[in-house]
Amino acid sequence: MAMQLSMHLGMLFLILCFLGFISFPAEAAVKMYQFDIRVKNVSRLCHSKPIVAVNGRFPGPTIYAREGDQVLVHVTNHAQYNMSIHWHGLKQFRNGWADGPAYITQCPIKTGNSYTYNFNITGQRGTLWWHAHILWLRATVYGAIVILPKEGTPFPFPRPHRSTKIILGEWWNSDVETIVNQANKLGVPPLTSDAHTINGKPGSLFPCSQKHTFTMEVESGKTYILRIINAALNDELFFAIAGHSMTVVEIDAVYTKPFSTQAILIAPGQTTNVLVKADQAPGKYFMAARPFMDAPVPVDNKAVTAILQYKGIPNTVQPSSLPILPALNNTKFALSYNSKLRSLNSQQSPANVPLKVDRHLFYTIGLGANPCATCQNGTQLTASLNNVTFVMPKMGLLQAYYLNITGVFRTDFPDRPPVQFNYTGAPLTANLATSSGTRLSKLAFNSTVELVLQDTNLLTVESHPFHLHGFNFFVVGGGIGNFNPAKDPAKFNLVDPPERNTVGVPTGGWTAIRFRADNPGVWFMHCHLELHTMWGLKMAFVVKDGKSPEESILPPPKDLPPC
Repeated sequence: MAMQLSMHLGMLFLILCFLGFISFPAEAAVKMYQFDIRVKNVSRLCHSKPIVAVNGRFPGPTIYAREGDQVLVHVTNHAQYNMSIHWHGLKQFRNGWADGPAYITQCPIKTGNSYTYNFNITGQRGTLWWHAHILWLRATVYGAIVILPKEGTPFPFPRPHRSTKIILGEWWNSDVETIVNQANKLGVPPLTSDAHTINGKPGSLFPCSQKHTFTMEVESGKTYILRIINAALNDELFFAIAGHSMTVVEIDAVYTKPFSTQAILIAPGQTTNVLVKADQAPGKYFMAARPFMDAPVPVDNKAVTAILQYKGIPNTVQPSSLPILPALNNTKFALSYNSKLRSLNSQQSPANVPLKVDRHLFYTIGLGANPCATCQNGTQLTASLNNVTFVMPKMGLLQAYYLNITGVFRTDFPDRPPVQFNYTGAPLTANLATSSGTRLSKLAFNSTVELVLQDTNLLTVESHPFHLHGFNFFVVGGGIGNFNPAKDPAKFNLVDPPERNTVGVPTGGWTAIRFRADNPGVWFMHCHLELHTMWGLKMAFVVKDGKSPEESILPPPKDLPPC
């Protein structure tokens, strides 16, 4: 029966793909998708290699829905790797079973098996995205989620003529899993990517890439909304369009106070919606992205390009010069740009910032090195929060918690680091060993939490984009240097701070967030740099059930993948 359902959904999906995209009547409340995970050969940069892809597409298909819809995504895994899909930014209220991170809320979907992600979209609208959440498979397994407002609900800005997705990614000429496995055996970071991509294409500045360049056609005088997603594995990115300014109107599917900018900064995991008016002389204009890195860490610093082309301009016309992007290490631009982000905080889109805090948490972010007899130099690079390197379990943490299975995890993750020191002083290169364990932090239902994430100079300072599953949070403060609990809270923005699901902790600095723990379950929090996540820069919160069934975790679905 399950196989017949899978085949039926697959045929339905192919028919709809033939039409260009999945569309449903406006009043439809259920959106159904079929994701077939297969390996296919793809050529980029004069190299061909097999990649894991959804429905043969790179990037994968877009999930279209409307606020209030129910979405069912039937995933069938035909690839040689275990698979899980995370719906990045969707809150999944009481429904961690559909969140997707392997061994956190589910065991992965094994080769030849299927699982249906069944979730409701409640109180959210805008641009989010989905991606594989196991190994480094999200290098090619990712796509957009576009959530339209409820029928009759307008945007809080002039309705754009059309929307276009700009998905920023990374490309390796060699097999990514092979590169990562080789690096792990040596205890060192893997090679950086060979190119960045826009919608899977590196752009015409790379060899063999003239046909692998994304082009967006515009009409003079029209305004467009660009739904920009950073799906890169390890790089924060600047993005700009030659000759055109952008107006930021949304981040992480939350409306913002609009502001104009020549470039944006977007960290892995984040989304940004901008309005662009086609108000320049008709022609072809480069769009480009390039990394931001203000620490002594190697990155792939080549620019990826796409083209904004005015209607009627022949393809033989060459694009203008590249847009002016901030320098690789332009910390001043990064801090200035992030300081302009503010929640809209209107009657229709209020910023419900917790003003009273029940639980204060302070987590230090550190790199480290643990002994490894088989590794290069005898050490394995690692990462930790409060000096705890997270160890992935062998079964889903949510299952273990829900079924009260002992021995899988502990709930003693420390609220503060074991030792206080000058976190952002001179680099510390001795005593870099970390503790390890599957340690979680337990939160009371509906409690309010303030978490300060503090970068440290263990080995080196570095920016870290942190993503919290199951929640949005308010970024109430931040700064360079060490957080001062006596002085810094007085400067917090508790009126209209940006509301996000992923936030960048600045290099050698700190970020303070607040959220209400009103979503029962087990929720992952991790650095969205895949390298650091692999090294253990992650943890999870256990949010306890409330008093009523409506405040408790839903029962697991019957087709939840077995461990």
